[in-house]
Amino acid sequence: SIMRNRKTTDSPHSSTDLSEGKEKLRLKQEVGLISGVSLIAGTMIGSGIFMSPEWVLHHMGSPAGSLLIWAACGLLAMFGALSYAELGTIIKESGGEYIYILRIFGSFPAFLFAYTSVILVRPAGLAAVCLSFAEYAVAPFYPGCSSPQIVIKCTAAACILLLTVINCLNVRLVMSIMNIFTAAKLLALLVIVVGGLILLAKGETQSFENAFQNKTAGIGAVGVAFYQGLWSYDGWNNLNYITEELKKPEVTLPRAVMIAIPLVTCLYLLVNVSYLAAMTPSELLSSGAVAVTWGDKVLGSWAWLISLSAVLSTFGSLNGTFFSGGRLCYIAAREGHMPDILSMAHVQRLTPSPALLFTSAMSLIMIISGNFTSIVNFFSFVAWIFYGMTISGLLYLKIKKPELPRSYKVPIIIPIIVLMAAVYLVLAPIIEQPQLEILYIVLFIFSGIILYFPLVRFKCHPCFLQRVTLHLQLFLEVAPTTRDAN
Repeated sequence: SIMRNRKTTDSPHSSTDLSEGKEKLRLKQEVGLISGVSLIAGTMIGSGIFMSPEWVLHHMGSPAGSLLIWAACGLLAMFGALSYAELGTIIKESGGEYIYILRIFGSFPAFLFAYTSVILVRPAGLAAVCLSFAEYAVAPFYPGCSSPQIVIKCTAAACILLLTVINCLNVRLVMSIMNIFTAAKLLALLVIVVGGLILLAKGETQSFENAFQNKTAGIGAVGVAFYQGLWSYDGWNNLNYITEELKKPEVTLPRAVMIAIPLVTCLYLLVNVSYLAAMTPSELLSSGAVAVTWGDKVLGSWAWLISLSAVLSTFGSLNGTFFSGGRLCYIAAREGHMPDILSMAHVQRLTPSPALLFTSAMSLIMIISGNFTSIVNFFSFVAWIFYGMTISGLLYLKIKKPELPRSYKVPIIIPIIVLMAAVYLVLAPIIEQPQLEILYIVLFIFSGIILYFPLVRFKCHPCFLQRVTLHLQLFLEVAPTTRDAN
């Protein structure tokens, strides 16, 4: 059948083995601690830190308030990642929230998550970051005027196609690019941090005088400020999507989280301090691209380095997001919630190329369909619904099934705090400023019911899809995969 539940098979950690006369394919375990840290940090540090600070300040109203939001977002990301690390040591399977919801709550809610993420959330998020990458990349060719939309969209589409080729070729190539770009973006942020420290040493502290003046107290405004800040921290859960590809996941997963997220949080805080040292709050709010304005003020003729850094940073983040997004599609298909062709891997390269191609196609459609000025808020709204569900699953396991083997345990207060934050982030914008778009998103999530019952529950599949699957297998040179028993 085109969609089916796959049986777990016991096997060693090699990429292939011979069992019952058949050759079994699985993805290789090639991601170690350094690559794991790079994947988390490299995905988190994208376009957000170059663009979001003005929006956090806009919603909070005061420099001190915005810095508190950045610190709180980092703490929340850390708590969420530590909670996920425990889940990853209990359920040692790739797929992130999807696989945890599936194993704890069952097939239906897991399908709704996969359907929403694969069709809407992941492609829209990729498209939004691609468009910001394209804006930075083409801006130098159109000095003094705005870049044509057709050029921006074509550049964004070319970026998606390049990422597709890279991810389909080799996992080691993806990780090498991730490591290189992460090092480059860390260097760029260090330049901004050092520049800010020099300005502070010279006495540029006017932004920090009466730092709490004009602060916002509205519950909705704080919630939206959190959304904008958390957009810059998005990617804290990326390593959970590739658990089966980690070397010693029970050790690598918690360690990578404990290194990457505090590092990124400290850098983000210092970068924001640097922005405020170089600009007054009003100048920061009027800036179209905060990092570029900072470069013009501090670096002078070397300001182009910041634009280049933004391009490199965004591309590196896209690489990590695309890598994990393809895995979600692949795992959902392997569990019978997506067409079976998406659960297959290339017989030589051992990459889930059909899932990556599908993710690419959906992202291209999103790029063509329009711009994504409000995507951050809606992306975060959907994400925190499922984050909350996943964390509640961890609390269920901690209370009801404490006997399950796990190599790492997080104190129960941490997932409780994350769950409370998730409830707040979902409800606050609805209570304070309800928008019709949120209703559309909720309706889209539940529209998955129309597909779930005929295609997944009752397995009513058109006969011609079998032939299509076989032809695609031959054309793409892919075969079904298996996984280790957990």
